[in-house]
Amino acid sequence: MGATEIFLLSMMIASCLLPSVSAATRHYKFEIKMQNVTRLCHTKSIVTVNGQFPGPRIVAREGDRLEIEVVNHVHNNISIHWHGIRQVRSGWADGPAYVTQCPIQNGQKYLYNFTIIGQRGTFWWHAHISWLRSTLYGPIIILPNKNTPYPFAKPYKEIPIIFGEWFNADTEAIISQALQTGGGPNVSDAYTINGLPGPLYNCSAKDTFKLKVKPGKTYLLRLINAALNDELFFSIANHTLQIIDADGVYVKPFETNTIIITPGQTHNVLLKTKSHFPNATFYMTARPYVTGPGTFDNSTVAGILEYESKTKLHLKNLPLFKPLLPSLNDTNFVTNFTNRLRSLASPQYPANVPQNVDRRLFFTVGLGTSPCDKNKTCQGPNGTKFSASINNVSFVLPTTALLQSHFFGQSKGVYKPDFPYSPLNWFNYTGNPPNNTLVANDTKLMVLPFNTSVELVMQDTSILGLESHPLHLHGFNFFVVGQGFGNFDPKKDPSNFNLVDPIERNTVGVPSGGWVAIRFLADNPGVWFMHCHLEVHTSWGLKMAWLVQDGKLPNQKLPPPPMDLPKC
Repeated sequence: MGATEIFLLSMMIASCLLPSVSAATRHYKFEIKMQNVTRLCHTKSIVTVNGQFPGPRIVAREGDRLEIEVVNHVHNNISIHWHGIRQVRSGWADGPAYVTQCPIQNGQKYLYNFTIIGQRGTFWWHAHISWLRSTLYGPIIILPNKNTPYPFAKPYKEIPIIFGEWFNADTEAIISQALQTGGGPNVSDAYTINGLPGPLYNCSAKDTFKLKVKPGKTYLLRLINAALNDELFFSIANHTLQIIDADGVYVKPFETNTIIITPGQTHNVLLKTKSHFPNATFYMTARPYVTGPGTFDNSTVAGILEYESKTKLHLKNLPLFKPLLPSLNDTNFVTNFTNRLRSLASPQYPANVPQNVDRRLFFTVGLGTSPCDKNKTCQGPNGTKFSASINNVSFVLPTTALLQSHFFGQSKGVYKPDFPYSPLNWFNYTGNPPNNTLVANDTKLMVLPFNTSVELVMQDTSILGLESHPLHLHGFNFFVVGQGFGNFDPKKDPSNFNLVDPIERNTVGVPSGGWVAIRFLADNPGVWFMHCHLEVHTSWGLKMAWLVQDGKLPNQKLPPPPMDLPKC
């Protein structure tokens, strides 16, 4: 049997494993090109997919195979991550540069080829190299199998709403300068809804997202926070939102006037419109939740909710209501909101929380410093450079891909398989910070045997100030079994863990001055990135990687890389 026949046979076997007989292969082509875009009366050339900002929408069904050809026509190296898609045994398609692949260089292309297994909901794609995701992002909508209804009444219409950030300056220049000087990067000039800053910014009224609705209807809003560096509060004036999904996992529905959404997270919410024309229009606004000591974009993005009317009315003459958002540092609201999130945990959508734990891990996360380079002046604390770390290891990306190095047994000199299980130096994490704020710079991986059940506690630290950190895990969903403030107490706190219906997701905020505990099953072989989704902290090294070893059975092993895998 030749290579072609073996390939076709493997595809036939794989198709038998798909959850739906109606599964299809869906093809997309992403042409990475420069495009002039104007916002806030400022025109600049940005990196886009197919000239669109935000980028194109990907739509598929659970069980479908996606083939997305990415062709790079720009001088920047490119890689694309399919955020929240588990990539079961398809880690070569996950996307983070120098982790699962070398980036796609100018004039090159790569076919991202993967199957949606056991997932449905709202996800998103974005560049996963440097700060290019400031303009390279778009929604992924995974519909349920054709014969499977939503576990709620079918909405009249579905609308993606993507929050982003607009920078008048070149974001690549911003992060490059920050890394050279060791200081904090310049903040954005505006937040955006579907790429539009809205009327609360100067020279921006014409660039306003308008959601036009009919009275007495239910709309499904697919919310995505694609902002580079900010958690956001969001609300629609005089309307209630029903939360039905978090990171592509159904939750026990509850109603709220405001949501909090960290970078990387998605929420599906139902908006029930008023039964009659309200003779008014309504702002839908978002602004940041701020916990850290650094600078931030203290502004508000607004879109407008407009009701369609049978009579011709001048909407400009109608009253315009504004929502009341929480204060910038309202940690009580954030805590209460996140505590209300519970998995649906129904027979059809169970919460398969690992009840027994094979490996317990404790990670400190936070900021730190690195020494200034010789003969240079740095703008970080006391003349140092800002850094960030997990267990005091500031992760250094290699110059070749980790997954490739592992698969071909060429890890020597690329990475070390000894990421620490807990901090090397224990201290009062949320109390007075230690005198030594220096971090170690290294490329270390945490090695897990296949099917290891993991309990991971992530603890915020006060080293350069307490701060919330949204952590995203590639390759897996996890269950958020507990969270609290102060230092985690391994003797007392586990007794309060929720092992029945905890929220299942892929991105979670480590509370400012607190901790969060997650559990997951390492049943997906490969190398998987975990990092802060505040892009500035990722740039400073708040990231690490897991190496999940192959299992014994053929369907527990990572297949070889595709022929067109990019080269470094």
